[in-house]
Amino acid sequence: MNLFDSLPGLLAAVTAVFLLAGMVKGVVGLGLPTISMALLALFMAPAQAAALLVIPSLVTNLWQARPVRALGPLLRRIGTMQLGICAGTLAGAALFGAPAGAWGAVALGTALLAYAAWGLFGKPPVLPARAERWMGPCIGVLTGIITAVTGVFVVPAVPYLQSLALDKDALIQAMGVSFTVSTLALAAGLWLTGSYGAGTAGASFAMLAPALLGMAAGQRLRRALSPRLFRLCFMASLAALGIYQVVEGLLAP
Repeated sequence: MNLFDSLPGLLAAVTAVFLLAGMVKGVVGLGLPTISMALLALFMAPAQAAALLVIPSLVTNLWQARPVRALGPLLRRIGTMQLGICAGTLAGAALFGAPAGAWGAVALGTALLAYAAWGLFGKPPVLPARAERWMGPCIGVLTGIITAVTGVFVVPAVPYLQSLALDKDALIQAMGVSFTVSTLALAAGLWLTGSYGAGTAGASFAMLAPALLGMAAGQRLRRALSPRLFRLCFMASLAALGIYQVVEGLLAP
């Protein structure tokens, strides 16, 4: 059964969320799953929200992971991190189940606050090459566990990727690769916990069009707005949503 069959009014709200999330990604290059989870969790269970973002996130991040010819050298550098993401996500799903209830809201709110704090104040140091061999898998596992618990897969993956001193194009591609792997691992984890079936996949596919539309609009908006100012407002908004989720979860009976 499709998620929207029992609550037709939900379709308009979810469509608006994915339009906005796609626009954010179009302007700042990331944030589709983060803003989707933050807003969708205001009116549905975190597990449902995570399941809805799978296909829009997968398609937009596959697009970001191009060009294919540059993947070989990049994967030699961040491949063990991706293996860690898969292992951490599946282990997190097996240990903690799908995000739900008050603890899911608190976990999501905490992840949003951490992401916003990094965006507003964080300046990742340049990581020595010799540390990548052991830190990459560790960061991957931690990112995977956070992904399984919250549906958000940018922390600590993005700060780590920024610390590798990649050039702009390589960094964007590395984020696309990491987000693609995280999305596939999240889908597998949700399927293992019974939170991702045919009906949910259909609803997720329906959200691909608004996400792509929003992304195209965001890319146009990027030329008119200061990305720095937009990012500041975006991170401040995420911090506010994170505080709301934590307080709501802690006060829940």
